[in-house]
Amino acid sequence: MSAPHQQPPAASLVFQTLLTQGPLTRAELGRRTGLSSGAVTKVSTPLLADGWITEIGRPTGDRQPGRPATLVAVRAERAHFIGVKVTADELIGVRTDLTASELATGRAALDSRDVGAVVRAIARLVGRLTAGVDRVHGVGVTVAGDVDGRTRTVRYSPFLDWHGVRLGRLVETATGIPTVIDNDVRALTVAEQWFGAGAGLSSFALVTVGAGIGCGISLDGRVVTGAHGVAGELGHLPVGGSDRVCTCGNTGCVEAVASARAIVDHVRRTTGDSTLTLQDAVRLARRGETAAGEAFSAAGHALGLAIASVVNLFGPQRVIISGEGVASYDLFAERIREAFTAQAFGAAADCDLVVRPLPFEAWARGAAAVAAQRLFAPG
Repeated sequence: MSAPHQQPPAASLVFQTLLTQGPLTRAELGRRTGLSSGAVTKVSTPLLADGWITEIGRPTGDRQPGRPATLVAVRAERAHFIGVKVTADELIGVRTDLTASELATGRAALDSRDVGAVVRAIARLVGRLTAGVDRVHGVGVTVAGDVDGRTRTVRYSPFLDWHGVRLGRLVETATGIPTVIDNDVRALTVAEQWFGAGAGLSSFALVTVGAGIGCGISLDGRVVTGAHGVAGELGHLPVGGSDRVCTCGNTGCVEAVASARAIVDHVRRTTGDSTLTLQDAVRLARRGETAAGEAFSAAGHALGLAIASVVNLFGPQRVIISGEGVASYDLFAERIREAFTAQAFGAAADCDLVVRPLPFEAWARGAAAVAAQRLFAPG
């Protein structure tokens, strides 16, 4: 049986449109893809024969005269994928169907950041998630940092202290399953583009706040990867406000002001308490303690400036703000909005800002979505 990407380009287009916008009638498929009705029928036939798509009946309320329209949909159960998000101390994994719906989840602690130990832990987690499944079509692994999906190499991950790790090849060898890798924020952007708060939008940005500051950009239905595999590095946009050295080695980066570690370091310096945690900082800020409040205020100001820069540059319809840091979003929301409004140019200030808390399983789902992409867009 042929996968969608082994069919003509028009078939890949039809399959992707059904995956992200279906179920649809053939007539609507033609309107959305720009293909003629004959072309839609021609490319749909082998996809139907191979079980990638299916007919599911007439649209609700369809009473138009003539030959009844039939809805066509992707067969979600036709393929399974594993997605794994790698953090500094944990693996988060999911098994999904073709529509990236979660079928199983699992987590595993990382006792070591040694490459070999992490690869073995990924293989064990994949084994748990695939137990009892006849076939898994692909594995997606995501890591924070500079990741080259084309060569399947982690060029640099500051939280793992990895340089030039050919992670895709290593995981594929360990699991025996075709493996893709990507930057974790970029993969989450794919999931949001397909099925989340970015679905149906011509453009949006996803800003993640947590251990680092990330940004994924979607333009005209494609997640931007950049000519050199680096794009949307919002965390390393220079905004000043701190002489703290960022993970990239520079000062003045958004991440050096607004990351969880930067906030904790700020509060530790001003209070003199070197044992203080992020949870302590949040508690102090909500209690009205000045030092903690100033740290979150500075973070919000830097994030607002950075988001305004993104909006001024490419004018997205929406900016989605997510990441573990949104749990304390109330502490810097006002400062984000103030700085954004002041810095956004003209009508760019009308950009829709949406706060969207997402668990790490949603990030792993993004990794599975990236693996699923190879079915219709292997490039």
